[in-house]
Amino acid sequence: MDRLNAKELILPLIPLRELVAFPNVIVPILVGRDKSVNALKASHAQYGSYIFLAAQKNQVSEAPAIEEIYEIGTIAKIEKSVEQNNGSFRLVVQGLKRGQILRYSGSDDFYLVQLSILEDVNESGKDLLELSRNLIALFEEYINLKRVRLPGIMTRLKPSQLADASDIIISIINIPLKIKQTLLEELNSYNRSVRVFNILKKEVLLLRSQRELEPNLKREDGQESAYDDYKKKIAAGRLPEYVKVRADEELERLAAMPPYSAESTVSRYYLDWILAIPWNKFKKENKDIKRAAKILDEDHYGLRKVKERILDYLAVRLLVKKAEGEIICFVGPPGVGKSSLSKSIARALDRKFVRMSLGGVKDEAEIRGHRRTYIGSYPGQIIKGLKKAGSMNPVFLLDEIDKLNSDFRGDPASALLEALDPEQNSEFVDHYLDLEINLSQVFFITTANFSDAIPPALLDRMEVIELPGYTEREKLQIAKFFLLKKQAEKNGFAVDEIQISDDILLKIINDYTREAGVRNLEREIAVIMRKTARTIIEQGKSIKDKKAITIDQPLLRKYLGIPKFSSQKIFLNNEVGVAIGLAWTAAGGDILMVEARMLRGKGELILTGRLGEVMKESSSAAFSYTKLKLFELEMDTEGLKNYDIHLHIPEGAVPKEGPSAGVTLAVSLISLLTGIAVKSDYAMTGEITLRGKILPVGGIKEKIIAAHRYGIKNILIPSENEKDFLEDIPDELKNDIRIFPVHSMDELLDIVLENPIKIKNIQSKVIRPFQEANLQ
Repeated sequence: MDRLNAKELILPLIPLRELVAFPNVIVPILVGRDKSVNALKASHAQYGSYIFLAAQKNQVSEAPAIEEIYEIGTIAKIEKSVEQNNGSFRLVVQGLKRGQILRYSGSDDFYLVQLSILEDVNESGKDLLELSRNLIALFEEYINLKRVRLPGIMTRLKPSQLADASDIIISIINIPLKIKQTLLEELNSYNRSVRVFNILKKEVLLLRSQRELEPNLKREDGQESAYDDYKKKIAAGRLPEYVKVRADEELERLAAMPPYSAESTVSRYYLDWILAIPWNKFKKENKDIKRAAKILDEDHYGLRKVKERILDYLAVRLLVKKAEGEIICFVGPPGVGKSSLSKSIARALDRKFVRMSLGGVKDEAEIRGHRRTYIGSYPGQIIKGLKKAGSMNPVFLLDEIDKLNSDFRGDPASALLEALDPEQNSEFVDHYLDLEINLSQVFFITTANFSDAIPPALLDRMEVIELPGYTEREKLQIAKFFLLKKQAEKNGFAVDEIQISDDILLKIINDYTREAGVRNLEREIAVIMRKTARTIIEQGKSIKDKKAITIDQPLLRKYLGIPKFSSQKIFLNNEVGVAIGLAWTAAGGDILMVEARMLRGKGELILTGRLGEVMKESSSAAFSYTKLKLFELEMDTEGLKNYDIHLHIPEGAVPKEGPSAGVTLAVSLISLLTGIAVKSDYAMTGEITLRGKILPVGGIKEKIIAAHRYGIKNILIPSENEKDFLEDIPDELKNDIRIFPVHSMDELLDIVLENPIKIKNIQSKVIRPFQEANLQ
């Protein structure tokens, strides 16, 4: 405040549109124009967060000229500044004193002004205290008539501070900007307060007359009043007692308001929402387990665990009449049917289905609603979903729960905790309604690509069911019995008018798609259908003349183009320093090629391929294990000080993370430093320790499916993951691959190295690849 003790000062200027800032008033401001943003930044950096606020004369001007800005404004202190996603800023400023612009200082980026501080003129001999008391009393009547909630406002108005009280009051009253500006420019506090009193008196008289002319919302011509209409709806609404009490209270408030006021619109909107919620309404659900099983099988192929879980739930519902709703999380790669399965569950249970996408949601109010104190407030998506369903027991899908975000507006994940907690969701409170809502009968289903991205507290409240990727045979069955029928009907064909053999479908699966699910497979089938329809029309045939069309190899090439993926093996020859690992990504399983090479340097380990922190640590552990292994083999490692080892995992644009590539990294390094090639038809996964132990990892089924998709039939997995193989892998896949469960790196090296016996019998004290011929 020291700088305000001077008579003159220099501050950055922010021009205001449709707003006049007053001293002693806290006001929120949205700053988005370039010059204003620059002025804000300069204020923080050079002027102690002080700023000068002056209103524009032309309210629509984006870049007001100097002559378009009022000379008298308010010196303010920026109390809070929050940057928005679009680069604008939300400010909270405290008005301090009036100021007048003397001159503009030179600045291209923002307005910098030299100011004169203006002090209030106080007249003696006037009864200021009496005027102040009357003004405050009149303002209290005003806010009561307006039905405006202004918490704490009356305690800020003190009769002994007339000038401050008049500034606060005039900032709240809705009058034209020009009148507010003239009151800002009035320095005589007594004259200013008298003007405010007269303006306020007119507003109060107008509000009184509106109350007297239209009491109780009576309509003309003897029509039933809106009051009676709401009264009947509340009585007939089967509302819980506590909800009925709140509705009656709101209705009485509405009856006391002018019918066309903004407050009455807000009140009616609130009552409409209370009446729209299906209190105590429940959809009668299907309890026939056989019928439910049939529906689930009709809609989806496979997914045995999921279907059994739904049938288990139905069985419990038959035995326990007041069983609670379920909270299930489907985790799996894109295209495996998480969202469509949720719809199928709703159909099997004969319940309403509601979907809410959580991808990119950042505002807590999207879940729990806005408080009624905000203009334009409304309930959250959960309450809207109940209204849409028309019952309190729908199947409610919360899609992409792992894509939730948070910012200054709150954390949506925290808001979901109450809704997804079986111990709390019977008393869920939406901020807008401010009433307890019983969500215990809602069947909540969430979906995610990765459970790791879900906040732990939220994940703990859900039963996680993993939907792994499909095998080649599963994709074939889905295409034959689901996708072909769906796309044929969608493109105007009967089911039997487009004939695609199993061999052609397998070629589409292997040569034109490479995914865990079937989304791209369906797209390719849709392309074939559209191209076929176009061919029929171009040949001048009518729909009635259509005959069965068989898609053969030439037609497939014509419609889909050259194959996008090669089904050949990755490596034709065994190579030194190259090993194949297996990865588990959000898109399902995939292979990971690790390359190791040596070059002259300082003994450093170079890592490339966009590796995450955990994977970098795995690389360090693999390198340390490799050096310990070489020491165990009595090989001289001193020469390593003069060479760098470069580990690279191709497809550098794709981020890679996790510990499961540890064994692959170690194999690549040992192969490089011993000169023994790695078998190219073996793939591996597992976390490595410094002692050479192999620890279990996740995503075994997805990884094995990925290896099989690339033509790799020999797969090494941690021995503790053998149970996952026996339980999760389909029989047709088990019969086509060989699995090697391993406990340690010694076991693994004996299997994957081209001639592992050499390691045990190496007599040389010098590492072979140090020879110039092997240097890269």
